[in-house]
Amino acid sequence: MTYQLRDLTGKVVVITGATAGIGAAAAKELVEQGCKVVLNARSQERLGKMVASLGDNAIYVAGDCSDPEVSRTVAKAAIDKFGTIDTVVPNAGIGFYGSILDHSDDDVNRMMRTNYEGTVHIIRACLPTMLAKKEGDVIIVASVAGFRGGDNEAIYTGTKHAQVGFAGSLDRELRAKGVRVALVCPAGVETEFALGVGRTAGEDKLKTYLRPDDVAFQVVQIMRQPRTVRTHIWTLWSMQQDS
Repeated sequence: MTYQLRDLTGKVVVITGATAGIGAAAAKELVEQGCKVVLNARSQERLGKMVASLGDNAIYVAGDCSDPEVSRTVAKAAIDKFGTIDTVVPNAGIGFYGSILDHSDDDVNRMMRTNYEGTVHIIRACLPTMLAKKEGDVIIVASVAGFRGGDNEAIYTGTKHAQVGFAGSLDRELRAKGVRVALVCPAGVETEFALGVGRTAGEDKLKTYLRPDDVAFQVVQIMRQPRTVRTHIWTLWSMQQDS
């Protein structure tokens, strides 16, 4: 018998960091699967263009999801427009490569807030709806750096370790309540991530990295698994990346 994957038609998905890279690829793939998406990022202009390209099954709320009020506004917009929330994909993330001493206090704090606090607050905002119906998915986009960071990314790695620890505990809290928690942890992805602060646009090594669609595919597959199954940690590398 052919394994029965779930039909995602009509599922409502909240995605942060949604204007480029992994977030944009996930939004496009999920709309193609029949989902309704609620997109969040800082740039209203870029969000407007994304939603215009996706059509009636997409809306957006601009703002910084590390602000609890912004996250609550995103969740409210999903419920007001589409009636529920089925999945939240905390994807917003920034990174600066270099020594622990290389960047300003403001940049360091922004990275820590975006990568960890942004994850926590968007989940806190979306979770009550999923708990009320005893079904949902939390799919956190982290990084393989959450398990072992390099020598030029200590603070970034700390934020990803925080996501990994948070997700493990959250899985133990929520699995009996019908909500699955998954971590998607890619190696380097060819996106806007860290351009100008450790990566250079167009450099040859970026061509060896994962593509945003590779990671978006994993997000979709987690959602499509039967509700009798949960998978918690997904790590992925391109064929040219060392693991």
